[in-house]
Amino acid sequence: MYASIGIDLGSDRTRIYSGDSVVLDLPSCVAIKNHSSEAFAFGEEAQKMMGKTSEYTQVIAPIERGVIASYNEADAMLKNYLGRVCGNKMIKPRVLVAMPAGLTAVQMRSVMNAVRDAGGRSVCLVEAPIAVAVALDIDFSTPHGTVIIDIGAGTTDIAVLSMGSLAACESARCAGMDFDEAIIRYVRRIHNINIGPRTARQIKERIGCVSPRPVEIAMKAKGVHIYTGRPEVFEITANEICEAVSDVMDTMVRTVQQVLEKTPPELVADMAKDGVFLTGGGSLMHGMVQALQERLGVRIRPVSDPLQMVARGAGKAMRQFSALRRENDYRLRQLKELIVK
Repeated sequence: MYASIGIDLGSDRTRIYSGDSVVLDLPSCVAIKNHSSEAFAFGEEAQKMMGKTSEYTQVIAPIERGVIASYNEADAMLKNYLGRVCGNKMIKPRVLVAMPAGLTAVQMRSVMNAVRDAGGRSVCLVEAPIAVAVALDIDFSTPHGTVIIDIGAGTTDIAVLSMGSLAACESARCAGMDFDEAIIRYVRRIHNINIGPRTARQIKERIGCVSPRPVEIAMKAKGVHIYTGRPEVFEITANEICEAVSDVMDTMVRTVQQVLEKTPPELVADMAKDGVFLTGGGSLMHGMVQALQERLGVRIRPVSDPLQMVARGAGKAMRQFSALRRENDYRLRQLKELIVK
């Protein structure tokens, strides 16, 4: 019997689920040598080099907005990660990859080819919201609307599930990394200081919020003054971060509203009764649940393990491959269906 694994190939991190747990959780980045394009570091090791490389090396994030942007680097990264999980087994594992909703056939084929070239067998794709529903044991085979919002690093997936598939969905290019970029722009505009993505992310994770905090908090960070070029320490508050990310939050809410506008009223009525399931790393920002509840007017139900929920669902769906098709009438994407003849 072939081993089965589920992969959440994210813009920020790659997670692999096997057995009953997530067995690999590493940054989606690769360090390469410029003269030979040879990959020599992956994951945490490569991430530490980000912003600190020489003219002979560079760090590449091969996954952008949930799709493969650098095929060779994505292939090398997946080979390394699958090798860590599967070792030198003679039998290749069956793989189910979770992807953002709404990818084109070309984008899906690129993902599947990369996983197959890296050592996967019988590679299939599943939309991330479907994987979340499987992980939560939600029966979406009935004529009942289930709404899932997955705020990842590169994309935010909004999906309405009913009758075994997606009744309406949208993958918005507005997510966790956009919060980071908004913080970088704000600090440059207000404090006249340049900061990098890692510093912006640290600020977001420590004091970031999408609605004003009742008690103000602040932190100190380091950057480079844009006029003097000197290193400088500055202080930034949580409510400044709230102001900085307000446009990104507005875009995210508008996208959710657009999906709901395209959804049949009967399914929206189910959402009003059951609420909306919220997952993904972006859901952990302070005030996210309260902000969405106030602006959408529905109950928001955050899941217990938002970071690993998609990987868990992909792994679980791989183990229940036949049941998913039989009970929910869901058709997994396979490579042979995406080949242009």
